Amino acid sequence: MRTTKNQTLILALLKKIKEEISAQQIHFKLREQGSSTGLATVYRSLKALHQEGLIQERVSPSGEAFYSIIKHEHHPHHLNCVSCGESIPLRDCPIDEQLHQWCESKNFTVYYHTLEFFGVCDYCQQKSSKK
Repeated sequence: MRTTKNQTLILALLKKIKEEISAQQIHFKLREQGSSTGLATVYRSLKALHQEGLIQERVSPSGEAFYSIIKHEHHPHHLNCVSCGESIPLRDCPIDEQLHQWCESKNFTVYYHTLEFFGVCDYCQQKSSKK
């Protein structure tokens, strides 16, 4: 894939910050750097980079998408509280080995995977039980 100027700027930014970031935050940071890239262009660039397997997208419980560079080390999965919106990263993946074996048997190349659990955190459970 030949990347556009805007895609190259976004990739460089994601490599530099090394954490998840929203499209709006990317747009803001690019503007701070003097780029005139519009928000719609940021979204189009992110979609193209995601489709090429260069970045990953994680959608939070609130529906906001966050983007990051696909790293060779495993990206944490999350426990997401549907009450307060807290997102707790899990450091270990319970399905990683089985997933890669299954995909290999199907001759499917995995760029990355996500695993999200939705429920209610301890704080919100305690707050609810006190009512």
